[in-house]
Amino acid sequence: MSRKIIAVNAGPRKGWNTDTLINEAIKGAESEGAEVEKFDLFRLEKYTGCISCFGCKKEKFKGRCICRDGLTPVLDAIREADGLIIGSPNYLSEMTASFRALYERLIFQYLTYNVENPSCNEHPIPVLLIMTSNAPDDSYRPLLDNYRQTLSGFVGPTNVFVSGETLQLKDYSKTDWEWTMFDPEARKKRHETVFPEECKRAYEMGAELAR
Repeated sequence: MSRKIIAVNAGPRKGWNTDTLINEAIKGAESEGAEVEKFDLFRLEKYTGCISCFGCKKEKFKGRCICRDGLTPVLDAIREADGLIIGSPNYLSEMTASFRALYERLIFQYLTYNVENPSCNEHPIPVLLIMTSNAPDDSYRPLLDNYRQTLSGFVGPTNVFVSGETLQLKDYSKTDWEWTMFDPEARKKRHETVFPEECKRAYEMGAELAR
């Protein structure tokens, strides 16, 4: 039986950096015979983050978020999956609000508040967390270490991949303001030389996840 992998894009721009790296990871997983289902969070029906109803703390709903909205199919799919690929751009030194909404709901449903057994997840799965950023790759190490630790503890062993100093626009000259914080030519050169290598790495990590 083939392994089932869930891929989640928590960024809004199809075909750009985050989406491209996720798609490469998907190709890698599929190369190992995995079946992959992808969700784009910005294209789902309306949803929220955790509403703190504590329904998931009742025995009959153990490990299951009872809030029904656009995230429900995603959470249900992850719960039955053999692996998770999730990617987000960095917005203002954090993941997107869409990522955070899923993250809150995904983690809190497993949190027991029990010191001896803090997680009730009986089906841990490997996770690949991808982040893209305007800043250099190592700028957000504490942030990513925290996500890695929490995801590993409540979902399953987590690897993190970062693509920094990404190309934001095809043509920076068409912006109304002069973006002097970035060197457009350097960004383009990096996108042409470094980013393809990062795509290969994402492919390899997707394949590793599915093995």
